[in-house]
Amino acid sequence: MRRLLLFIAAALSTVLGGDTVKAATDPNCQKALEYSAARRGAAVLVLRNGEVVCEGYAGEGAPDKGMEIASGTKSFSGMMLAAAVQDGLIKLEEPVSATITEWADDPAKATVTIRDLLNLTSGLRSRGVAAPSYAEAVGFSFTAAPGADYQYGAAPFQVFGEVMRRKLVAAGQDPDPYVYLNRRILAPIGLRPSNWRRNLKSGDLLLPQGAILTVREWVKFGELVRAGGQHKGRQLVDPATFRAQFKGSKVNPAYGVTWWLPNPTTSTDVVTAVNDINRDPAMPRDMVLAAGAGDQRLFVVPSQGLVIARLASFDMAQALIPREQRREPQGPAWSDAAFAKFFLK
Repeated sequence: MRRLLLFIAAALSTVLGGDTVKAATDPNCQKALEYSAARRGAAVLVLRNGEVVCEGYAGEGAPDKGMEIASGTKSFSGMMLAAAVQDGLIKLEEPVSATITEWADDPAKATVTIRDLLNLTSGLRSRGVAAPSYAEAVGFSFTAAPGADYQYGAAPFQVFGEVMRRKLVAAGQDPDPYVYLNRRILAPIGLRPSNWRRNLKSGDLLLPQGAILTVREWVKFGELVRAGGQHKGRQLVDPATFRAQFKGSKVNPAYGVTWWLPNPTTSTDVVTAVNDINRDPAMPRDMVLAAGAGDQRLFVVPSQGLVIARLASFDMAQALIPREQRREPQGPAWSDAAFAKFFLK
């Protein structure tokens, strides 16, 4: 109860730890903070048309506290792709094998496109939960024909990392995908990650997981999405590729190019089942969601001017344990749809 009261008080205060916290102006803010706090919530920040309408912290949360966003990291790859298309480095529908030439001799791998890779229908399946190195991911085998199945996992994003690395080398640029992402997306919108983890053996940037952000930084990314890929009147990414991020695949309409969507799906994927916006017809059709383990969430609803970032306490080591063996804190179940409804008109 004490943590819950602190969480609510933070949203109503004017100063917390030296950082200004704006008073809540949304009438449902308190209810949303209560809901989040009861489910290991650490931070909530809600913008409507760029203005703060709800902000609160609990437990380890604080305005300047960076936390793992886990698979919420994946959506940065979609935006990096859209920037690379604008720069002429890559095309959404080009074969991965045009860059990963060792795939060209494999009849299945040779047909996979960049879109297939990032909407997780390539047929490439991850081994375990931990993200492999780029080289390891490139060498993984396929377990389904391209386009035949949706397979959530880390490996396709690490293959994309290798695609970007080789594209950048060919263009005479710094080969580190983070340098490119920072120059093209993060720095222009003023987003400063607290950290971004790398593969401990290879040093490769972790694209499926690894970003560590405060809620105040994460909403900056949400604002870029809300604005259609524009920042201060400047189009930062290719418009057509930007829009393509929010189109689901035939085998899983609830997942686009790195973003979750509110589309009904027949996919039996267990991660798809966790994100329940696809099962609630009340969700706005233009809602998009970046989601990570431990219920790290970034909702964007352009039609309502809405961006919602939510962080929660979560032991990332648990993500490396099979789901049925995890010992996560007990408590009420989290629902994306229920939380979003506190702010939907």
